[in-house]
Amino acid sequence: MKPFKVILYYFYAPIEDTETYRDEHHLFCVQHNLLGRIIIAPEGLNGTVSGTPEDCEAYMNYVRSDSRFKDVQFKVEEHDRVAFQKLHVRVKDEIVNSDLGVDPLVRTGKHLEPSEFKEILNDPNVVLVDMRSDYEHELGKFKGAITFDMHNLRELPDHIHEIEHLKDKKIVTYCTGGIKCEKASAYLLEQGFQDVYQLHGGIIRYGLEEGGENFDGKCYVFDNRIAVEVNKVNPTVISRCYICDEPCDRMINCANAECNTHVPVCHKCGEEMEGACSPECKAHPDKRTYDGTGYYVSNSNHYHPLQGLKSQKKNIKKMKLAHRTEPAQ
Repeated sequence: MKPFKVILYYFYAPIEDTETYRDEHHLFCVQHNLLGRIIIAPEGLNGTVSGTPEDCEAYMNYVRSDSRFKDVQFKVEEHDRVAFQKLHVRVKDEIVNSDLGVDPLVRTGKHLEPSEFKEILNDPNVVLVDMRSDYEHELGKFKGAITFDMHNLRELPDHIHEIEHLKDKKIVTYCTGGIKCEKASAYLLEQGFQDVYQLHGGIIRYGLEEGGENFDGKCYVFDNRIAVEVNKVNPTVISRCYICDEPCDRMINCANAECNTHVPVCHKCGEEMEGACSPECKAHPDKRTYDGTGYYVSNSNHYHPLQGLKSQKKNIKKMKLAHRTEPAQ
């Protein structure tokens, strides 16, 4: 067992006072030493947090103790260190940017549990559709899945014509954790697709519960792991090093801060190029120091997890005071 955990989750439920809940949520994470990214919106929650097993368990209990989120499903993975370096709890208009104008609480695709998804993978009448960004499915995807050359979900309407001829098929959408498919499948229904499904819990849950069979490559994740293994049954590598074109499933962000492109780069090329994706980026004055991981965190002087809170100033002051008066370890 590894010493830390990473929790991925989302849940659609109305939140009226998002600012107050954000402050309360942020404070709980600080008190339990949790780092990560959490989005709070009028339509619900979306987050990935990391910490010790005890702190992660406390967090899951905290979220589920709210009657609005009692049925939330957490995808829990082990990790050898905390998967984030900062804590961000933000209020946004949507928990996943889409601009699709759909409400998953009103209508969405039928949920397929991982075991059900596994059973239909070889059905000739089933069409798998990947709802992730191009750099994600280039690293890994399900065998035979249709992918779109899009950078985010807002571009989905520009690609619907690519699957218009499949309206009589059973369409099964999938993404990393399931959240994008809630809106993507709802949008497909709105566009006239009749038989629409989604992998409940996404690629990550399928890997955890069913071994990830027939998922080729690795799954891109939005923390300092960058990419994780999914398939424990018949794994294969489908991506190639951006620089030397050798098979490679190791993902990095370009060291040039102005570029920051997400590409597979092997260890050898990573070292030779100092984490850059091209000679131009290697010579760029804004190139960051490459530490072998290809994951970078924006600079923040004297960062403390309490940053970002706009209210509950008394609680913050008390916590800071208590921190100052704690005996040295």
